[in-house]
Amino acid sequence: MTLMSKRVSPNGLRVFESAARHLSFTAAAKELRSTQSAVSQQVRALEEQLGLRLFDRVYRGVRLTEPGQALFGAVQEGFATIERTIDRLQRRHRNPRLNILTDFSLASYWLLPRLPAFRRQYPHIDVRIMTNQGVFDWQGQEVDIAIVFGDERGLEGVPRLLDEEVFPVCSAGFLDQHGPIDDLARLGEVPLLTLTADQGQRWMDWPGYFERLGGQAHLAPSELIFNNYPLLVQAAIAGQGVALGWRGLVDDLLERGMLVGLEALSLKTASGYGMIDAHPDDGSPAKQAFQDWVLSS
Repeated sequence: MTLMSKRVSPNGLRVFESAARHLSFTAAAKELRSTQSAVSQQVRALEEQLGLRLFDRVYRGVRLTEPGQALFGAVQEGFATIERTIDRLQRRHRNPRLNILTDFSLASYWLLPRLPAFRRQYPHIDVRIMTNQGVFDWQGQEVDIAIVFGDERGLEGVPRLLDEEVFPVCSAGFLDQHGPIDDLARLGEVPLLTLTADQGQRWMDWPGYFERLGGQAHLAPSELIFNNYPLLVQAAIAGQGVALGWRGLVDDLLERGMLVGLEALSLKTASGYGMIDAHPDDGSPAKQAFQDWVLSS
């Protein structure tokens, strides 16, 4: 027999959830703007309807029984689902919000410069940018679209936005100071700026770069290490070393003369950035508009 057939009221479940969360009828009454006796009566009525003891009454409070713990988890999950659904339905009648998850690099150098054009075309869509430099878990967050970096296998069946092409970049002043860098041997002798991949990221790093191009390991005695690509790029602009630049991310900096690309040492891989629909079953117009816009721009 279902709860609905036993006519358990949503209000009774709400009172139970509050009492279970606080482990106190008094605190629940304060939250619900009721009285301790009213909360106690509603909990007792719920227990009688279910034929289950949900709380053990203890000194200065209550304690969930095993059935109470099970019901508490189910009720919290159910209320959370209801609240998310209501919020999603209400947003459809307000300006729709689009939550986009990506990393610092793509957000800073690829996505943000393009967003004004999207906003001009779709001014009614509110865009929220969420960034994460580690391994992404878009399924555990309120994300509509995830733009992620991955290898060929990880991006199988996903629309590609950028293929990975990397090459060393540095400032013009750095080149003036250190002379031409036209081969791997010379590159291995100058200070390099390193982006860590300590959370399992799959982007190219210096050891992989030298190995793929058949060069020896970096011989310089020191290097600067960053866990944030925009900071690394700023260090390269300041003349502190050579960084790996990604095609599609550093293009504007090259055009403006802020960086010089050593494109003779370019390397292409099967990796890149792909666009993932985090919730394919939710065909919101805002999400579809962004996907179509990105793929056509």
